[in-house]
Amino acid sequence: MKNLNALAPVVALALGVSCNSQDVKPKTEDDKTFYAMGSLMGTRLKSINLQDAEINMIVQGLRDSAKGQKPQVDLAKYRGQVQNVFRKRMEKNTDKFKDAGKKYMEKYIAGGGKESDKGFAYKVLKAGSDQKPKATDTVKVHYHGTLIDGKVFDSSVERGKEVSFPLNRVIKCWTEGMQLVGVGGKIQLVCPSEMAYGDHGAPPKIPGGSTLIFDVELFSIDDAKKTAKTNKAKAKK
Repeated sequence: MKNLNALAPVVALALGVSCNSQDVKPKTEDDKTFYAMGSLMGTRLKSINLQDAEINMIVQGLRDSAKGQKPQVDLAKYRGQVQNVFRKRMEKNTDKFKDAGKKYMEKYIAGGGKESDKGFAYKVLKAGSDQKPKATDTVKVHYHGTLIDGKVFDSSVERGKEVSFPLNRVIKCWTEGMQLVGVGGKIQLVCPSEMAYGDHGAPPKIPGGSTLIFDVELFSIDDAKKTAKTNKAKAKK
């Protein structure tokens, strides 16, 4: 089970959580480096909402193992229990995000957003030209992606660099939604998890079951067939 592998990075949690729950403050450059390692790796466990006492037990198990001490429990016996904890807590967390996303979508549509028969919601912020992309086209865009709480998880706008990609190789919400806006236009897409990253999400920034919001500006369209012919012609030279 791939989520079980997330326990390996828990080594870094030992730097920030001691057995008596006292915080350890990073002071030296080495401290700060290992603290950063712990922070980055520990986000993999965020989805199962660990309590302090549970983190302490994980750290103790880690410490015993790292020092070569005999485990205090039968690891073979509890391996299945570890998997069950991950599965049950992630399912619970996913349901929470799905419910929140559903309520957001309902409010969004009631507030003037349009509901697509494909399952997502949208607002055409600027119509653009009559030239609209097909699912097989490659588009050049700027996008800004957030969770429903406003937290940014990805943004070409913030990076200051436009991006290009085939519409049939991205999330379904984009494949369908970008066909509704013309070149020079801008659209806002509200994508339920089943049209985005599903129950698994894209950790650590996108929890499983998350509804995503994208503001997308369409700059140009490259027809897939024309691009293929051009590339083929170049290859012959």
